[in-house]
Order: sequence, then C-alpha cells, then structure tokens
Amino acid sequence: MAGRKETALDLAKFVDKGVQVKLTGGRQVTGTLKGYDQLLNLVLDEAVENEREQDDPLKLSGKTRQLGLIVCRGTAVMLVSPTDGTDEIANPFLADGA
Repeated sequence: MAGRKETALDLAKFVDKGVQVKLTGGRQVTGTLKGYDQLLNLVLDEAVENEREQDDPLKLSGKTRQLGLIVCRGTAVMLVSPTDGTDEIANPFLADGA
C-alpha cells in the first residue's frame, strides 16, 4: 500500500443514491449516481437540471429540465453532495425585508 494515494472523496458510498452536482459555469444537476472514475467523471441517471434566473444567475428559478442519463466531465465538477438528509434553509445573514 506504499505509493497508493487516498482520494479525498469516496464516491463508492453514493453509488445508486441521489446526488446533487454543481458544475463550473453555474449549472446544477440532481440525479442518481451510477458510476464514476478517478478523474471525477460522473454518470448520473434520471438527471434534472435546476435552471437559473435570467437576471440573477446566482438564484435558482424553480424551473427544471429533464436530462435523463448524462456524463458530467470531471474537470467541470465543483461540488458533489448527497440529496438525502439535506434541506434548504433560509439565509440567516440576510436582513429582514432585503
């Protein structure tokens, strides 16, 4: 085992489970992880893209687009998180009425 590198992200525990993937360029995709490799290329099934607001690219519009089976190239992947056990909360740092 001398020379073997440990990966910072062990995706094996997320195979066949729901994941949310944020990509460079602001795209956000949710789907079932079917496979991956050492370069972080991901295969997602039943993928759904969450579309962004036209005037504010940092906000999600609430509209979705069905993508089906897709491959996310590892160089574009910024974040991978499980969908189970996560909920969206209100931002506590925003002032009331802002």
